[in-house]
Amino acid sequence: MNSSQIINNLPNHLKSFIVDQEYERYSPQDHSVWRAVMKQNTTYLKKVAYSSYLRGLKKSGITINRIPNLNEMNKSLEKIGWAAVTVDGFIPPSAFMEFQKHRVLVIAADIRSADQIEYTPAPDIIHEAAGHAPIIADREYADYLRNFGEIGSKAFSSKSDYSIYEAIRHLSILKADPTTSADDIKTAENILTKVMDSAGMPSEMSLIRNLHWWTVEYGLVGNINNPKIYGAGLLSSIGESKSALKYDVKKILYSIDAKDYSFDITAPQPQLFVTPNFKYLNTVLEEFANQMAIRTGGLSGIMKAIESGSTATLEYSSGLQVSGTFTDIIIHMGSPIYINTTGPTALNYNNKVINGEGPESHKDGFGSPIGKIKGTLTPTRFLSDSDLNDIGIAINEKCKFSFESGIEVEGILIRIIREDGKLLLLSFDNCVVSHKGKTLFEPAWGRYDMAIGETISSAFSGPADADGFGLRFDPPKEKTHKIIYDEKTSSLNNLYEKVEKIRDKKLGKSELKDIWVEIKTSYEKEWLLPTEIFELANDSTLKKEVKSYLLEMKQSQPESSLIIDSVVN
Repeated sequence: MNSSQIINNLPNHLKSFIVDQEYERYSPQDHSVWRAVMKQNTTYLKKVAYSSYLRGLKKSGITINRIPNLNEMNKSLEKIGWAAVTVDGFIPPSAFMEFQKHRVLVIAADIRSADQIEYTPAPDIIHEAAGHAPIIADREYADYLRNFGEIGSKAFSSKSDYSIYEAIRHLSILKADPTTSADDIKTAENILTKVMDSAGMPSEMSLIRNLHWWTVEYGLVGNINNPKIYGAGLLSSIGESKSALKYDVKKILYSIDAKDYSFDITAPQPQLFVTPNFKYLNTVLEEFANQMAIRTGGLSGIMKAIESGSTATLEYSSGLQVSGTFTDIIIHMGSPIYINTTGPTALNYNNKVINGEGPESHKDGFGSPIGKIKGTLTPTRFLSDSDLNDIGIAINEKCKFSFESGIEVEGILIRIIREDGKLLLLSFDNCVVSHKGKTLFEPAWGRYDMAIGETISSAFSGPADADGFGLRFDPPKEKTHKIIYDEKTSSLNNLYEKVEKIRDKKLGKSELKDIWVEIKTSYEKEWLLPTEIFELANDSTLKKEVKSYLLEMKQSQPESSLIIDSVVN
């Protein structure tokens, strides 16, 4: 399958996050930032990155000299069964993971500014393309990433999780914009602190996000005393890739306990986790998944669905899946015996909407018992037509029966739906459903579709069939800030473009002296372009003068120190 097919096969609700890369929007300075980071990182990472990283750069279509064009990058990624799309900054964690499930890398279209060259608080194309993409060339790691997406996209979020996501996104947008005032950043930090402090118990999503952070973003692999880097946050950060392996950054053997370690997305990390190998990542992931509602179901799973306040799916032991916003439950002797949704609801089997049972058929909600019908030893899901007749349930006949929980049903049976030898659904006309004198359904509400299943075997976030349900995600309202260049910055970019042409041998190196004079005259704080002049210059006098300038600049521009050291030393 080529990359276009992989992307075209994405569910519609994910496609709403995809934006055009607008490759022509990258300035010559942007390409210089990319080049500086990649040169610095690849030189250093040869020694400290996991062995497949440098090979993976080539396999994923990434070059050192220019920001990757996604169209070209996808031609390489499709050879390893993946694709990439560009998005606008942070997207919701569940969406991010669902892209991974479909073997699609999410790449932020923007690139960090020169004054944030060592570390950026917002996702950018360096982090996503140069960090994530090369490691997926390793098959074991790629399988882990896809498995993580499969499981993580089903994790329940709490109502506060989205507020935290929006606060983090807002703060990262402000921090990535060099024109943002300190007061605005402080206000955004206070908002984030406030929503995090009021979050309550961590949700499945917040816990699995911790696992994602300490592996996919900031993971180390190998011997705990001499680990290698594989996390994208480290691979794409000059500063953190250097500090990560220092003694003062605590190293912890990776285990499921990492789920309890929170993180600050806008600051360097105080500890890192080391996995012995990529296969072990899947072992821990499975251990966590076995604790999730998608594997355990039951009352706890139903409560997570209700508490999420969003579309979720409950799967009966028959395999019938009910997708909607769950709002109510009846509990009898500690067990759930009846569930309700409010608003559009779909009935599914094997993650596909059953014909005629989509949200348009259940637009006002759905309610159904959970449990075993009285009068038979056979599990209800395995009852044949003959078995049903024996307990007074026959097609086109008025039926009256009870569940062991005490729920009573009376109506005319008009339809039986089975799949794979299991009873999924009984439909009734003129139906009354009640429990202890309380009416749960009455004839005026129309046809009553009754789900079959003795227990809820699985519960997970989102609809079973996203497209069949008509799921839509609205892209974030707040967009990343596009830098508007003033006349002086535009003129500086013209100088970057000239140097780029010199590198590409479209202009002679004699032009470097004039460019250098203009930098000294008009751009006294500029340090990145002089590093390129230093690398290209053949004139020893010019080289010496630029080096002296850069060493002075390193003192006044701390963010430049690693790049300058790597160039002049």
